Amino acid sequence: FSGVLAQDVLRALLELQDRLAAATAWAPGAGRNITLQDVCYAPLNPTEPGVADCAVSSVTQYFQNNRSHLALTAWQDDSKDQGTVDWHDHLIYCVNSPLSFKDITALELSCMAEYGGP
Repeated sequence: FSGVLAQDVLRALLELQDRLAAATAWAPGAGRNITLQDVCYAPLNPTEPGVADCAVSSVTQYFQNNRSHLALTAWQDDSKDQGTVDWHDHLIYCVNSPLSFKDITALELSCMAEYGGP
């Protein structure tokens, strides 16, 4: 991978998402600050959503918006190939199987988003 799918770009995207998730705006009609939780679509927790419940569409959701998941590596030795697997392998798997709860790499990460959906 190169360009927009470089690991440093994905880490920067996670930082930007964190800043946006923490943003507030004054709503004069409501007489209070409004946050992402007030306006987001949270299909699995619509009544009292937290930031993690918001359905944010981003490539980083394949890693549950978790920097540690993005940085993982593991040794894989199957009958065909052996070597180190990392975020590249997980991403390729998830693009092809977005509903998977565990990829087939040695990382064994879920492809489901932080909010619990695909």
